[in-house]
Amino acid sequence: MGKPTGFMELERLSEGYLPVAKRIKNYREFVLHLTDDQARTQGARCMDCGIPFCTSGCPVNNIIPDWNDLVYRGNWKEALEVLHSTNNFPEVTGRICPAPCEAACTLNINNDAVGIKSIEHAIIDKGGENGWVVPQPAANKTGKKVAIVGSGPAGLAAAQQLARAGHGVTVFEKNSRIGGLLRYGIPDFKLDKRLIDWRMAQLQAEGVKFKTSVFIGDAAPGKGVANDANKTIKPKELLKKFDAVILAGGAEQPRDLPVPGRQLVGVHYALEFLIPQNKEVAGDGKNLINAKGKHVVVIGGGDTGSDCVGTSNRHGAASITQIEVMPRAPDQENKPLTWPNWPLKLRTSSSHEEGCQRDWAIATREFIGKNGKLTGLKAVRVEFKDGKMQEVPGSEFVLKADLVLLAMGFTNPLQQVLDAFGVAKDARGNAKASTDGMGCYKTNVDKVFAAGDMRRGQSLVVWAIREGRQAARAVDEYLMGCSALPR
Repeated sequence: MGKPTGFMELERLSEGYLPVAKRIKNYREFVLHLTDDQARTQGARCMDCGIPFCTSGCPVNNIIPDWNDLVYRGNWKEALEVLHSTNNFPEVTGRICPAPCEAACTLNINNDAVGIKSIEHAIIDKGGENGWVVPQPAANKTGKKVAIVGSGPAGLAAAQQLARAGHGVTVFEKNSRIGGLLRYGIPDFKLDKRLIDWRMAQLQAEGVKFKTSVFIGDAAPGKGVANDANKTIKPKELLKKFDAVILAGGAEQPRDLPVPGRQLVGVHYALEFLIPQNKEVAGDGKNLINAKGKHVVVIGGGDTGSDCVGTSNRHGAASITQIEVMPRAPDQENKPLTWPNWPLKLRTSSSHEEGCQRDWAIATREFIGKNGKLTGLKAVRVEFKDGKMQEVPGSEFVLKADLVLLAMGFTNPLQQVLDAFGVAKDARGNAKASTDGMGCYKTNVDKVFAAGDMRRGQSLVVWAIREGRQAARAVDEYLMGCSALPR
């Protein structure tokens, strides 16, 4: 424990942002990570609890008190080693993770939590700047080959772990660039894609092979799903060539809103807007959906909706309104009731601060238009009584809209992939695979494992990393009879 009285003497320091007027002119990152002194101050606030709830609150079980103390003492390189011991991609989680660790921080019971995420961000950025992140190729090769379907955080984490165990790993991606929803689902202003390329170079030096524009399955995915594949490989072909396969695709099937007028020009899934924008920023073509001068309505209040708001602001939208069907959450959680669990409270993102009208407890009845083009939507206010949603009589209204973006979450991973492999599914359409006991992460199909959104459904990037790491250990045990990989 660096400073025993630090949590009583020092206040939380939050990361800064570039001014709104400056940052909405481009798609570059705008978060200013802590200086060394600021990070040291944050590390000094750590209470070094007897039971570190931050570690159990973190899905990858980051050893947070240890690297807080190391940063406080100026031992940055050792802090990076501790951070990497549980997390393959802290450059991602330090930017886009919602930080359940901070919700679980003991100091958060009656004070402001330690700025854990900001310290993580500072550690990995310093490691990159100083050249401390280097390839760690396996000393010995096993001769075993593993195929990973999907190059998002679960697939990449599994790939790195298995390569370091000495296996030959090939990652298959249906799009033209590696990264999955890290690459295509998250705007560049939240996650600079050069970070993915940087980490890819490390994985390649460790022996991981990447195959892009390759779809694994029988039938191509449907509307709303990114797919640049120019080649298809049948699952039976893959199973012949590899000793094990991990299905690690994302939950890409968007939730639809099948109300009258859904077919009007101007109503789109969120990813039909966000993915082409990321491709345009990367120089891979033009985004055909442009919000400039339009009245934009975003339906859905989560991270994807927030990303639509931020992107629309950068396009120069005339107005942006974000609505959701759930009631407005309280401004402050009931900490004695919720700690150390993730609390229900109102969350305002940096994109909201850039300009957006928000409204809650609204249901969309109909999209309206003229000559086949969207002009607005009819909505009604709702309330919840006895656990049931009811419309409020006389509350109908019309919102002007030239562009509606459906950001209501994702229902399940691509069924075409699971069906092609013959993998059993749970009630929600995810791959059925247990995380307990022998054979964890293994599906009903021999040699086939599943991890991340493919197994658990739509979730956080940090959960995907955890499952990718754990699935890698399970595959290593399956191939070798035992494993030295951390779980």
